[in-house]
Amino acid sequence: MKKIYSFLLLLLVSTESVFAQCAMCKASLEAEINSGGIGSNGINDGILYLMFIPYLLIGGVGFMMYKHFKSS
Repeated sequence: MKKIYSFLLLLLVSTESVFAQCAMCKASLEAEINSGGIGSNGINDGILYLMFIPYLLIGGVGFMMYKHFKSS
């Protein structure tokens, strides 16, 4: 159980690589930022939002399964 907690702590602490993007998105954002555009400010938040939802759903299902089998 300690391994799971240490792995989750490691995921929470290592947030530097979370802001990674595909090459096309990165090139598009760099071009927009260099030209003075402000539409690219929320792209990283959108990427994080889209990544977080599947993990939240899988975690919720896993937690419900854990509770179900623990009570049986």
